[in-house]
Amino acid sequence: MNESYFNEMKKRISAGLFAPMIVIAAVLLAGCSKSTSSNQPAPGRPPVPVLVAQAVKKNVPVQVLAIGNVTALSKVTIRSQVTGQLKEVHFREGEEVKKGDLLFTIDPRPLQAALDSARANLARDGAQLGNARIQFDRERKLFDQKLVSQDEFDTSKASLDTLTGTVAADQAAITNALLNLEYAEIRSPMDGVAGSQLVFVGNIIKSPDDAMLMLNQVHPIYVLFSVPEQYYSEIRAETRKAPLKVAVSFQNMTGPPRLGEQTFIDNAVDATTGMIQLKARFANEDNALWPGQFVQVALTLSELSGAIVVPSQAIQVGQDGEYVFVVKPDQTVEMRPVKRGDTLQEETVVLSGLQADETVVTDGHLRLKPDAKVMVKSAQADSASTNAAKSRP
Repeated sequence: MNESYFNEMKKRISAGLFAPMIVIAAVLLAGCSKSTSSNQPAPGRPPVPVLVAQAVKKNVPVQVLAIGNVTALSKVTIRSQVTGQLKEVHFREGEEVKKGDLLFTIDPRPLQAALDSARANLARDGAQLGNARIQFDRERKLFDQKLVSQDEFDTSKASLDTLTGTVAADQAAITNALLNLEYAEIRSPMDGVAGSQLVFVGNIIKSPDDAMLMLNQVHPIYVLFSVPEQYYSEIRAETRKAPLKVAVSFQNMTGPPRLGEQTFIDNAVDATTGMIQLKARFANEDNALWPGQFVQVALTLSELSGAIVVPSQAIQVGQDGEYVFVVKPDQTVEMRPVKRGDTLQEETVVLSGLQADETVVTDGHLRLKPDAKVMVKSAQADSASTNAAKSRP
């Protein structure tokens, strides 16, 4: 082999090794370029839209909540005190009646006849008594003169005494007949509301078995409710100072809750439920409360002065406990641990971890994390978008 052959082979080998090295270098440069580009900062995320509210400082009542049942102050079943035929009804079912209002009339004619008979008996026996008194006076004079025997005198005196008793009985019979005649008109014993009419004109009313009407007194009215026995000592202590305030409300109620006062604590705890029954009294001038109705009861025990309060939905629960997202001046959020207190009407007392006038997130928590940027949106806009989403098919 000549020298020119070896030179040609050397050139080919050098070219074959150089080409793969160029490919490897290109790959390495591409990787470095990709790595360098991945280390470039990513563009900033858009702010998270949230609803917010301010923590406020105010006095908050300490309340015990319960379910109560409205009951009439008093209930009276109207019954007749005389037997007879029902002649008239003077009220409408469900209407309010006043004390002394005429409700029913029993046929008074038999009762009037009994009164006339009693008066006639008194007239007859009174005449006999007058004659017996004259006879006794005569017998006494004769007895004093020894002209009649002791036996005749005693007989005359006994006759006088008998007729005296008879006349007294006749007078009592007249009083009873007058009373029965008065009972023929059945009147309301109290202010109240008439229930269903249980008897009708023409019925024979048997005294005192037949119930004729139920009256409920609703001005004022009571609400019965029960609370856990753990509150008994505090309720008893506060009651000694002044009657406790009670507010009641119910579904679809118009106007503010009705206010009353706690008037009764049961003398024993229910061993089955561990609850103790209380009773509150309400004026109920507008008839908002009705016997048998179920209501939500709020018994106020005391008042917290200067408590920090936020909407209840602002407080979230995480692995480390309860927290709120606080919006900082730069529109970023801070995750702040808090300690929850009592809740009252969709507001919750924060015992620690928050100051008055700080802004907390009330909606939009799921997309938040510490130092996230936020955009405060209005509650009206959020409500409009929600309604629009619901209206879409």
